[in-house]
Amino acid sequence: MIIVYTLSAMRRVLLLVLLLPTLSLAADAEFQLSIRNHQFEPAELHVPAGKRIKLTVVNRDPTPEEFESYELHREKLIPGNTSGIVYIGPLEPGRYPFFGDFHPKTTTGVVVAE
Repeated sequence: MIIVYTLSAMRRVLLLVLLLPTLSLAADAEFQLSIRNHQFEPAELHVPAGKRIKLTVVNRDPTPEEFESYELHREKLIPGNTSGIVYIGPLEPGRYPFFGDFHPKTTTGVVVAE
């Protein structure tokens, strides 16, 4: 009986240890960015500094667009009328510009980490 209890307790501890990395991923700050009429909405996205960010990019246009940033080291193609996930950070406080590669003059924005 004592051995069974000990094995059960060990299984619980092992399960907790295995789930801890998953729980920390669930703590990511989540934000959404839309592409509409070849423009990012909002064009200026404020996020907390020092946190990993899960950014959902929703393309509401029928044509594809990219989320691209040299400063964030990210490039993600978002087909028309779909969405994609981009992970960024943790970021130091500052401004991180991004753009759409297919319409770089109008599809621009900045992530502001504060």
